[in-house]
Amino acid sequence: MTAADRTAQTPQSSTSAQPAPLWRPDPGDFPSARLTRFQDWAARHHGAPAPDPADPIASYAALHRWSTEHLATFWGAFAEWSGIRFTTPYETVLADKRMPGAQWFPGATLNYAEHALRPAEDPARATEPALLHVDETHEPTPVSWTELRAQVASLAQELRRLGVRPGDRISGYLPNIPQAAVALLATAAVGGVWTSCAPDFGARSVLDRFQQVEPVVLFTVDGYRYGGKEHDRRETVAELRSALPTLRAVVHVPLLGTPAPEGALEWAALTAQDAEPHYEQVSFDHPLWVLYSSGTTGLPKAIVQSQGGILVEHLKQLTLHNDMGPGDRFFWFTSTGWMMWNLLISGLLTGATVVTYDGSPGYPDTAAQWRVAERTGTTIYGTSAAYIMACRKADVHPARDFDLSRVKCVATTGSPLPPDGFRWIHDEVSPDMWIASVSGGTDVCSCFAGAVPTLPVHTGELQAPSLATDLASWDPHGKPLVDEVGELVVTQPMPSMPVRFWNDPDGTRYHDSYFDTYPGVWRHGDWITLTSRNTVIIHGRSDSTLNRQGVRMGSADIYEAVERLPEIRESLVIGVEQSDGGYWMPLFVHLAEGAVLDDALRDRVKQTIRQSLSPRHVPDEIIEIPAVPHTLTGKRLEVPVKRLLQGAAMEKAVNPGSVDNAELLRFYEQLARERG
Repeated sequence: MTAADRTAQTPQSSTSAQPAPLWRPDPGDFPSARLTRFQDWAARHHGAPAPDPADPIASYAALHRWSTEHLATFWGAFAEWSGIRFTTPYETVLADKRMPGAQWFPGATLNYAEHALRPAEDPARATEPALLHVDETHEPTPVSWTELRAQVASLAQELRRLGVRPGDRISGYLPNIPQAAVALLATAAVGGVWTSCAPDFGARSVLDRFQQVEPVVLFTVDGYRYGGKEHDRRETVAELRSALPTLRAVVHVPLLGTPAPEGALEWAALTAQDAEPHYEQVSFDHPLWVLYSSGTTGLPKAIVQSQGGILVEHLKQLTLHNDMGPGDRFFWFTSTGWMMWNLLISGLLTGATVVTYDGSPGYPDTAAQWRVAERTGTTIYGTSAAYIMACRKADVHPARDFDLSRVKCVATTGSPLPPDGFRWIHDEVSPDMWIASVSGGTDVCSCFAGAVPTLPVHTGELQAPSLATDLASWDPHGKPLVDEVGELVVTQPMPSMPVRFWNDPDGTRYHDSYFDTYPGVWRHGDWITLTSRNTVIIHGRSDSTLNRQGVRMGSADIYEAVERLPEIRESLVIGVEQSDGGYWMPLFVHLAEGAVLDDALRDRVKQTIRQSLSPRHVPDEIIEIPAVPHTLTGKRLEVPVKRLLQGAAMEKAVNPGSVDNAELLRFYEQLARERG
């Protein structure tokens, strides 16, 4: 076991030693990195510390420190450097730093869609692909910048004719297809508020979201293709139409080739008009879209983020941290129901080509995403940690089987990438590959920590906190921790933090979601370690954390150890405080085909955990389950399962419409009854 592995697996121990990195950037790339170019410019014009090619680690640490100590200066400088078009100038960068309620760029007006379509104004780029769309045939279909601009202009004009005004909500029940990107951009162009769900969401799940915001237009497909099969959604669409009385129009996208239902408008007709783009100039804090929390224990939170806040935050993340710009091709496997789709579409802001993929991540085989990366010439490829681990278990060999020579970065999110995942990418994709494990949240639609192109990568660790993100690890009393597990907090505002929740007039739900534990400080709900080397380790959700004898442990560490075993397909560990003061920590395992949970396998699981982590991490029981329950966006249902095991009724513990298979939860409800 390497020093880097020990760091990842025993975060309570000191990490002051300097473990050997898994990957280092080429020193020759330091001057050309957009991060370095920005730092050099900000040093000359705004007093930032100058970049130091001799010590990139100290150079980034100094820039990060400056960005948080001079928050308003940083954001003003970045807006200037990145060429943000303020139709009306701002009065000041940050009028109020209080959280919640920070006021960014008051007085400014702008438009997100105008920035996303700027490359179309360049004659040299007009015919280049803005989008490359891929379905399960894996054959890319381009949409040029000119075509994208024309479709957005036409659709925005038609939305105005339908009476859509700034602030009206526009909803999409669409997969990750170009039409979804066009609809989002047209909504932003007219100052509307976009919101979307993937078509694999059932009617109840969609209505739990859309009914909160009362949309006036619904874009919908007739169905979708997944895993080689067609899935008809016309009945679900009819149910949505009848349950959304505020709809003025429904727009039919015939993905499966069916005619538009009665009263619906045809997509082709709305996007074929000859129109010049007109971008509504809105205030910096004008709503851009509504995202939703997983909604596992009640109605999903309807999270409102602003045009200006998303514009500057996504430009910062993608330009400086992902080193993305014209010439790049950006592919992230996602659905329209996950915030990563919104970030993916924001790739257009950088001038990059965005790759949209609609289909199963593993069809016709587990290697499917690597095939898409090859055929689209992807340069920055993002996926889930779960997919990387599935490739490892399926014995996929990307470098052997595909030409991935254009890929310069493999990024992962959704859950912590285990050390074995880092090593697999290094061994099976390329030892020269920049591996960017990133962590953020729907709540900010961005990353708190992750990719930095000028820093080394250590196994099991995120490279560093993101610029202008005042990230800290705190104990329960608000004391900062280094090299110890603590709560992930952000002590100063980020522009992409929600401007509010929908239908939360006094802000109570917003306040209670993030600011109840530490007044005035964002508590995200993750356990993290900030190391003395300025790297970051994510340990899983703090509200489902394991706490034995006062020692906090992350569930992700246990999953990483257990799921190395070929017999274990997936696992779920829960810590349950009992009424007699005791603590019960069962491990539920979904076995690989043909595996049997006998005493020998139980012993191997326990021994693996004991050796990889500590005796304290060994579960009290190991219990076989048919599958692990997840949210619709793929997160393990730790908190609802814990509540069920504590005796909560199903209807109090979970919103069935927010999970992939609610019937899987009956097992835990029954287990709680049997155990009394």
